[in-house]
Amino acid sequence: MTAHVINTNGHEVTLQVTVDLSGTMFEAEGRIQEACNNVGMLASAEALKRFDTDGSPIIMGAIKWTKRCVSPKTYQTPYGAIEVERNVYQTSQGGRIYCPLEASARIIRHATPRFAQMLSHKYSQMNVNAVCGDLRENHGRQIAASYVQNTADWVGGIACAKEERWDDVTPEFDTALPSVAISLDGAMLAMKEDGWREAMVGSLSLYAPDGARVHTIYVGEAPQAGKDTFHQRMVREIERVKAAYPDALYLGIADGAASNWAFLEPHTDRQLLDYFHAAEYLPHLAMAAYPGKTDKPKREQWLHDHRHRLKHESGAVDTLIKEAERLMNKRSLGKTVKDNLQAALTYFTNQRARMDYPAHLAEHLPIGSGVIEAACKTLVKQRLCGAGMRWKHQGAKIVLSLRALVQSSGRWAQFWNKIDQFGAQPC
Repeated sequence: MTAHVINTNGHEVTLQVTVDLSGTMFEAEGRIQEACNNVGMLASAEALKRFDTDGSPIIMGAIKWTKRCVSPKTYQTPYGAIEVERNVYQTSQGGRIYCPLEASARIIRHATPRFAQMLSHKYSQMNVNAVCGDLRENHGRQIAASYVQNTADWVGGIACAKEERWDDVTPEFDTALPSVAISLDGAMLAMKEDGWREAMVGSLSLYAPDGARVHTIYVGEAPQAGKDTFHQRMVREIERVKAAYPDALYLGIADGAASNWAFLEPHTDRQLLDYFHAAEYLPHLAMAAYPGKTDKPKREQWLHDHRHRLKHESGAVDTLIKEAERLMNKRSLGKTVKDNLQAALTYFTNQRARMDYPAHLAEHLPIGSGVIEAACKTLVKQRLCGAGMRWKHQGAKIVLSLRALVQSSGRWAQFWNKIDQFGAQPC
């Protein structure tokens, strides 16, 4: 297999490649992939040259930089490593050198921007060894684990450093969006120094008039002493969405933790207890109503009926509270059954104002926090809770930032468009 540049003309390059197609289809495909990588390396080298200077002095601010020398440098691309000779500069005072090509082409840790994007995206989904295996088996790229880690950390550092200063654009839709559901929850994460700590996850879900979810924005934050950083990030996201959809109904959905309502109440028009968390307490009433060993069929029927009523019948919560109060007077109940019944009664009494599920269903509003439950699983647990994994704060923060960008539709592209436009360095 051979590939070489035939001609360059302005911004265009013509390449020629010869591929041996003999042998099995599997063998031919391997050589085709190798040829594609060689073409990609040749084209990438030509593309990089466009971002270099002609060697003339350059002025940045009040400082003059002059060409020091032409120095070869190896850069990593999606197709392979390429060596490019580029101009490097220095001031008359000496000190650090400056490479205009790297700044203009948005090179990140000696990786072209597309390759840096590829590495960080894969790292957000897989551990570093799995990323190396995927690159080797599927892209024909042999990359050291340390290089993958360093590049992904650098990109994640940019995401963490710029999230407060780079405004993301909330998508616009052809029809008005009448409601936005805001939820937050936590997932336990094994930390190297602090044991198990709670990572926080938040979501803002935009709903169409028919109740269909059309867009979701995710926020993930590594465990910290308090939740201030997470809350600040959530507030920024809420303000962006409210600026785009000021007339929407903002609905806070969460479990019964008091800290959730303390945050959600100032930012939402209504608050609703997650239906599925509420339904988890119904078995305590069913057991109190039918505590006998042979009463299982009756308990199951009671549960089926009351889950339906709680969801669809107005006044069902008041009925449940009265039923729980009546059952508390049964002298035949065992201590465990009675304690569980008391917990359910207290829960329903405290959350009564947030449990009008029939009214919300009639308005095509969500009644469950399934979005945030899924986010805790996909954002945190799938990637950060593998066997034997223990995290430092910065490492967990980087992975969560990358995963939130990837899973929030459109955000990953916006992030890289900003890097492509402005360049970036992590703090």
